[in-house]
Amino acid sequence: MGPYILRRLLLMVPSLLGISVVLFTVLALAPGDPFEELATNPNVPAEERLMLRAKFGLDDPVWQRYFRWLFAMLQGDWGFSFISRVDVDQLILQRVPVTLAIIGASQLVALAIALPVGIYSATRPYSLFDQVANTLAFIGFSLPTFFTGILFILLFSITLDWLPFVYRADIQASGWQWWWEHLKQSIMPVMVLGLFQGASWTRYVRSAVLDVIRLDYVTTARSKGLAERVVIIKHAVRNGLIPVVTLVALQMPAVFGGAIVTEQIFRVPGIGSLLIDAIQRNDTPVIMAVTFVLAILVILFNLLADLLYGVLDPRITYR
Repeated sequence: MGPYILRRLLLMVPSLLGISVVLFTVLALAPGDPFEELATNPNVPAEERLMLRAKFGLDDPVWQRYFRWLFAMLQGDWGFSFISRVDVDQLILQRVPVTLAIIGASQLVALAIALPVGIYSATRPYSLFDQVANTLAFIGFSLPTFFTGILFILLFSITLDWLPFVYRADIQASGWQWWWEHLKQSIMPVMVLGLFQGASWTRYVRSAVLDVIRLDYVTTARSKGLAERVVIIKHAVRNGLIPVVTLVALQMPAVFGGAIVTEQIFRVPGIGSLLIDAIQRNDTPVIMAVTFVLAILVILFNLLADLLYGVLDPRITYR
């Protein structure tokens, strides 16, 4: 497996280079000026704005700016935020843990819903439970996260006054109280993402297990006298989850996209809200760095999915 992982990591290099070229070119050609606010400020002389543009090389050709950015990235310099006046890597390191915590918890919620409900529906197709589960799943993935987020705020924050709808990073507490306050304000964004993904994955789990459960080797396992639970878990589910793993990996970009919207709704100080704020204020170094980090995460999740294939199906070898 070691050589396989090494080859995949080496293949990431041209992929990331291609992504960086496209991202940098699009951002360089996009309208907008990060120093637009200075241009409209009468207290800032025009010479000062021109000097700042020259300092950051904004008037240089696109290819020169790209190679300057690339060489700086290879040396660990992610750039300097025009708006926040701090290094971009510091901004990202402050926001990434929050986003990964929210997304990670939401994926656990989604799996906790999709796996048992999808497997149970596949073992009892067209039953009352299966019909109810399919109906709720269709409703769940048909509603966008911004709509369910607003519904959660109206119900749990405004009507019932159970949960805060604005995520606060500066909680003045310590010990268990600090953990409890963070848990309360994380429940709604985690559940919004988790229910959306869980509803979508439930249908795929049901379909995948239902296809496998009808195969001959499952019938053979039953004919040997194995318990139904052993047949389902060991023989049907393990092989049926292979396409589900592919789906989960390929949907990670959509998960991060949904997290960006959810972070805006609940004011979560994550990487999504940082990206939206940077886009609104034309902070090009932050936009470039955040989108590049998201691209790296997507590629790594796809590699993780390929490695999980070998765990789920021993017939798969890595050469």
